[in-house]
Parts: sequence; structure tokens; C-alpha cells
Amino acid sequence: MAKPSARERILGSYEVILADRGPAEITLDAVAAHAGVSKGGLLYHFGSKDALRDGLLERLERLTDDDLERARSAPEGVVRHYLRSSITDVTRDLALHRTTMAALRLVLNDPIAAEVSRRCTERTRELMLEHVEDPVTAELVMLVGEGLYMRAALGEEVTGSLLEQIEEIADRIEAGAPAKATVAAGHLSGARLQVREGNPGDL
Repeated sequence: MAKPSARERILGSYEVILADRGPAEITLDAVAAHAGVSKGGLLYHFGSKDALRDGLLERLERLTDDDLERARSAPEGVVRHYLRSSITDVTRDLALHRTTMAALRLVLNDPIAAEVSRRCTERTRELMLEHVEDPVTAELVMLVGEGLYMRAALGEEVTGSLLEQIEEIADRIEAGAPAKATVAAGHLSGARLQVREGNPGDL
């Protein structure tokens, strides 16, 4: 595997500090020290904290687009891939999950980050509507996926039975029973709502 460039190391360090400690702990000196570069080396790639934020958000959009392409070509279909990866992205600690967790630290207080997050969600919605005919059902699929993701991200144990429930939910959706999926969506999206309404420092 190729060694990450200095720019990628710096951005990765920003991501780690942001996710672990929050925006208040971000300084150029701290990011440079974590990345193992001089402050001048950091400034060569990122001239300010805003530039670091923009780099992270560009990474988020790129990783989101890559993930949507994988979903589009997944043998199991978009719905099953979306629901399953909502859990496995977390349990496997994939790059998109790490970047998402860092970006969540910004979303509640940074309108630029909030707009990028909105665009990523809209791209996901567009893909879902390509494969789920009913818009309400497509939205329910997204809510279930977001709820599963937040449950896993908040540390809830993910068991085989939960993954089996994904098959049942997908089967019901494909059989044209969105009303039954509503119960699952309401239950599983609770963590998502708590995060939206909570203190950003709790993320």
C-alpha cells in the first residue's frame, strides 16, 4: 500500500482530532504535531483551519460518491447494500465512517458543513429513488439506514439477529409493504433524532 502523502496525513490528523476532541481543540499546531510535520509544512497544504475543514468536506463528498457507486453496482441491490453497510461501515471502521464522525462535529454550528451534509443526503435520496418506486418508502429506507448507523456508531452491540432483520425489512419493502417498515423506521431512527437535538459536544 502506498504511503499517504503529507497532505493526506495532515487531513487525517485533523479528522482524528476533530472526531475525538471536537472543534474547540483544533489548532494548526496540534494538527501539525499529530501529523508529524512542521507548521510551515501544514500551511503549505492548508493555509487556515477553514482550509482544513474544506478539505475534510471534500473528502466526505468524494467518499460518499464512491459509496453510492458501490451501492449502485452491488449484487444484492441498492436497498440491501444501503441497510447492511449502515452497520458494517461502522463495525469495519471504514474511511467514510471516520470522516462522517468528524464532519458531524461541525454540522450543528457550521453552515458550510451543514450544506455539504445536506448534499450528501440528497445524493443518497436520488439513488434510492432510482431503485424504490414509492418516494415515501424510499424515505423510510433512508431513515432505517440512518437509525442503524447511529445505533452502531453510538456503540450499541450489533448482533447477527440485527443483520437478519435487515433481510426482513428489505423483503417487506420489495413485497410492497411500506406500512410495516414504518414501525422499524420509527424505532431505529431514534438515535438519529437524539443526535440532531443533542449538544454537539456529546457527539
